[in-house]
Amino acid sequence: MIGLSALLSDNITQGSLDEWLCMLMTEKDTAHEMMGRFVDATIKRMELYHQAVGDRCFAWGVASDDAGTQRGELLSPDLFREMIKPHYIRLCEWVHTHTNWKTYLHSCGSVYQYIPEWIDAGIDILNPVQISAVNMEPERLMKEFGGKIVFWGGGCDTQDVLPFGQPDEVRQHVRRNIELFSSRPGGFVFTQVHNIQQDVPVENVEAMFEAAYQFGQLA
Repeated sequence: MIGLSALLSDNITQGSLDEWLCMLMTEKDTAHEMMGRFVDATIKRMELYHQAVGDRCFAWGVASDDAGTQRGELLSPDLFREMIKPHYIRLCEWVHTHTNWKTYLHSCGSVYQYIPEWIDAGIDILNPVQISAVNMEPERLMKEFGGKIVFWGGGCDTQDVLPFGQPDEVRQHVRRNIELFSSRPGGFVFTQVHNIQQDVPVENVEAMFEAAYQFGQLA
């Protein structure tokens, strides 16, 4: 997989995130123009990558946009639809028209209300699936979006279970998540929600991978 740009992050303006979020409300034409140029440059980069590697690449990271907090989305769904979604659509349309790649989006946090918009825009894969955030329970996600988007992540919570649970708790947690995310056809790639920190007990990491291997064979 290659790519990973950003539309919601402050690298658009090389300023602060709060300045950029304010611009989305107060200087909409300017924000659209900036994102449009950013997408133009990204498409040129994708063209060069495709010329170099062809379809040996299986997915393009359309964006690395942490669009949610622990409790909810950064933007209202209406503002997201108006300001951000059109640019995702352009990126996804280029990928699906000119390559056999899949489109991959990274976004931490509670992003439940954005998922149907991403699906409609053409996103194929969502990572990291922060299951400890509000409205991001595996049951809810699979009931509403199973078969419509691939969930790449969500296999093991890295905020509470992996660092602070017991090995058996980790195993049962991983088993349950694999069963839930595999309950409908459409795609699930196991990985823990986010990076494994240095103070996580080794026994818990071993338990996670052992459970993923054991129960992943049955999914």
